[in-house]
Amino acid sequence: MVDDSGIHLTRTDENAAEIDELAALLGGRVGLDGVLGDLDRRGRRGLAPGLAVTRSLTWDAEDRRTTQWWPQGISTSADASDTGEIGDRRVLAVSWYAQGAGAAGHQGARISFLDLATRRYRHVLLVMPVRAADGTVALEPLRVHAGGIVWCGPYLHVAATARGFHTCRLDDLLRVDDDAAGSDRTTLGVEAGRVSAHGYRYVLPVRFSYRAHAGSTDQGLRYSFMSLDRSATPPDLLVGEYGQRGQSQRLARFPLDPGTLLLSEDEEGRSVPLLLEGGGVQQTQGAAVAGDTYVLTVSHGTRTPGSVYVGRPGRFRRRRWATPMGPEDVAYWPSSDLVWSVSEHPRRRWIFAMKRSRLTR
Repeated sequence: MVDDSGIHLTRTDENAAEIDELAALLGGRVGLDGVLGDLDRRGRRGLAPGLAVTRSLTWDAEDRRTTQWWPQGISTSADASDTGEIGDRRVLAVSWYAQGAGAAGHQGARISFLDLATRRYRHVLLVMPVRAADGTVALEPLRVHAGGIVWCGPYLHVAATARGFHTCRLDDLLRVDDDAAGSDRTTLGVEAGRVSAHGYRYVLPVRFSYRAHAGSTDQGLRYSFMSLDRSATPPDLLVGEYGQRGQSQRLARFPLDPGTLLLSEDEEGRSVPLLLEGGGVQQTQGAAVAGDTYVLTVSHGTRTPGSVYVGRPGRFRRRRWATPMGPEDVAYWPSSDLVWSVSEHPRRRWIFAMKRSRLTR
């Protein structure tokens, strides 16, 4: 246990008016049902290396190879819903961040929604609604590493490292009109009442953010990755730090309000961790609570399979060569006892699952 009471988060005001204006320009919100009914890409079966892997698939050819976009965070409909399904679909959500500006500028971050039954998926661009100088609504890319995501009820939380994390509401998903979505891949913004989004058909605006704070003598927490612990009632939000040698590798739990499914707040409007623990593992990419233990993923570069660490802070056991090269964030699906993850390197990209009971033997 780390005694560090200065660490906390505060929630910003909502971008409700800006999102309402965007929705009016685009003919209204379509929500997640609109996206899931319009999945335009298809993944394929792919055998992922890793001694602990029990199920795997991969992206289409373009997404397997791209060096502009890198997959990072993962969450599932088991995080979002008590039933584990959205309607009758079992769905994965995966975050990607854009590396480098390219001809179209820095595009920020995106989310892929993937139907496990059909392997069909679609990318959705994350955007930040802001006010232009003339008072009209404008759009900016969400420039975050997106190293972890949590899909909890109607909300999607996206890790923003030292800044805390951003929160979107999936009911705010918007469809960009056909002309702008199909032809203009160079711009993001609103001009003369028309919205363009780098050619993306759907955009998901940030509704508010949780800003990270620390006391004047405290080391601020890095929100590198995140997951949902549904073994707690109500669930806890688990966040953790990626740390090299000499850096902290802490894990923290934040309680959720059972009524709103947002972070609980004290009388001063602060969200303070229930638990902040040291004893993590260097170069951790993701952490989840699976059953009664933690499961951590650690990457060893582009050619060496990743490791999984299981146990409790300060007492982790390593399982070597457990995952493909470059494992990232993790999410636990209790009803299937599967721990899901995603690997990041071009031509070595898989979405894969591991059986918790095998990891914790």
